[in-house]
Amino acid sequence: MLSEIRIESLGAISSATAEFDRGLTVLTGETGAGKTMVVTGLHLLGGARAEASKVRTGADRAVVEGRFVTTDLGDDVTGRIDEILDSSGAERDDDDSVIAARSVSRDGPSRAYLGGRSVPAKSLSGFTNELLALHGQNDQLRLMRPDEQRAALDRYADVSAPLRKYRTLRAEWLAARRDLIDRTQRARELALEADRLTFGLNEIDGVDPAPGEDDALVADIRRLSELDALREAAAVARAALAGLPEDVGTDEGSAATNVASARAALQGTDDNALQVLGERLAEAVAVITDVAAELGAFLSELPSDASTLEAKLARQGELRGLTRKYGADIDAVLAWARESRERLAQLDVSEEALTGLQQRVDELQARVVAAAADLTKARTKGAKGLSKAVTAELSGLAMAGADFGITVTPLVARADDSAPITLAGGVSAHAGHHGVDAVEFGFAAHRGTELLPLAKSASGGELSRVMLALEVVLVASRADSMGTTMVFDEVDAGVGGRAAVQIGRRLARLARTHQVIVVTHLPQVAAYADTHLVVESGPKSSRVVRLQDEDRVAELARMLAGLGDTDSGRAHARELWESAQRDRTD
Repeated sequence: MLSEIRIESLGAISSATAEFDRGLTVLTGETGAGKTMVVTGLHLLGGARAEASKVRTGADRAVVEGRFVTTDLGDDVTGRIDEILDSSGAERDDDDSVIAARSVSRDGPSRAYLGGRSVPAKSLSGFTNELLALHGQNDQLRLMRPDEQRAALDRYADVSAPLRKYRTLRAEWLAARRDLIDRTQRARELALEADRLTFGLNEIDGVDPAPGEDDALVADIRRLSELDALREAAAVARAALAGLPEDVGTDEGSAATNVASARAALQGTDDNALQVLGERLAEAVAVITDVAAELGAFLSELPSDASTLEAKLARQGELRGLTRKYGADIDAVLAWARESRERLAQLDVSEEALTGLQQRVDELQARVVAAAADLTKARTKGAKGLSKAVTAELSGLAMAGADFGITVTPLVARADDSAPITLAGGVSAHAGHHGVDAVEFGFAAHRGTELLPLAKSASGGELSRVMLALEVVLVASRADSMGTTMVFDEVDAGVGGRAAVQIGRRLARLARTHQVIVVTHLPQVAAYADTHLVVESGPKSSRVVRLQDEDRVAELARMLAGLGDTDSGRAHARELWESAQRDRTD
């Protein structure tokens, strides 16, 4: 829940702090005092567009800071919040609360902060939207949009599972359909590409290069080009080490023999120092013997004629033919071959391939139609329940004769629809991201009259009550929304009398499970509050004051047609307040 909001230099407010408790909190005040700036601040925390015009005259920037308590939330919401905090590097305060902030500069961009860290506005809104549900007069206007009506129905019917299945199948169907269209329309172009790739792969397969073979050939060719010099150097060295006087033209002993003799002489003494030196010469004998053996192996592996060099030069020419066309080296050539084989597998434009792909498209389309039907069924069932519940709620809001209904009809495809599907009954429908359904809210102020679209049949006051009734029903239907904060900005506009009392009663009932914050001008609503805050305008700025007992009575008296601080005004206000408080406990 929201425990505190601090506002600096926003609209009419220079600096103000408001503390919120559980239950129902109302904000009242004279017109122009700045009470809606509290809601504006919450909208900023929710990621709303930051407007420099909201910065108070004479200030460089406006700052809104909210402190949120995240206990008593469902496991799913808590998990999502923790994920957002972890990914942002945000930290909780000492009391386990989280501070969210937004600053709006008069000249520069806005900045967002979460848990002491600077974050993108999207991250901030992701956090606050888990905890806040903001409803204002603009939301009433949005309620008349088809997409908002569909979203409200989907919340009630909880269509997440069938909608997820439909979207997965739709994505597969559209991908297969695009592939089929692409292959059919570009058959000649793709066939030429396939021929080019096939030619290149055949050429590479004919040479059959090995990874790194070009580098190995360079070393072999360099060695073969210096064959005689290498053979002579290796033979002389081997003779000197192993003792082959017929090769070196000398009768002197080999290095191995001379070192062995020196070792024997030293170890034949009784002197410890000379014996240690003899042991070290033993290591030298082993090294000389090993090197001599390796030189012998080197000489035996050297080719006896120049034909080997010619063969390797020819092989090098074949490899260079590939690297000129397909890559900087043989490893790049082999990588081109791998990628080309994968691409070639996708370029099959044979009649058999196109027929198989068409069958795949048809199968997926049938599955999309079935998934869409399941989604429509869930929405239709939900529409009946939601219509009944909202109508009952409207009756409690002093609209006993009102009727609310929801129609779910196919979203008929237009003539230029890129991917229509045919539903049962032969209806051609648009397969959109949200399904194939057009959802429309209908309303009739008096039972027995024709239900007309909400945008054409509801007045401002009626629309306010429809939105409140809808929200009450939606909240009651979703257990995962418990613990969130609901903010209503003049949702009671255009309402008065008995209807205003019923709105106050409904908001108080909603506050049993949620923190509810309401900006209102109706005393009938304010009387039901657990906490009453008033925004008072001063000579230079506005401030937020928490009212207690007699001060609440005085504010209610002011709201009652401006009765002010009179005995009759206070008596009327006290009666209203006491009646509302008794009603809350019934």
